[in-house]
Amino acid sequence: MKIYGLTWTDADGTGQASGDGYDMPSAKDRKKRLEAEGSTCIGIVEIRPGERL
Repeated sequence: MKIYGLTWTDADGTGQASGDGYDMPSAKDRKKRLEAEGSTCIGIVEIRPGERL
């Protein structure tokens, strides 16, 4: 199973990265929620087990 993390920029310009790993459907759902909150530059990145962004 592949694991994905997210990177994004908050509405105030602060760069962020997820601390949790997601499967692809969950990562896409999280991306939609971030977009709804006004975040930009949202990326879904494949990570290895135990790796952090």
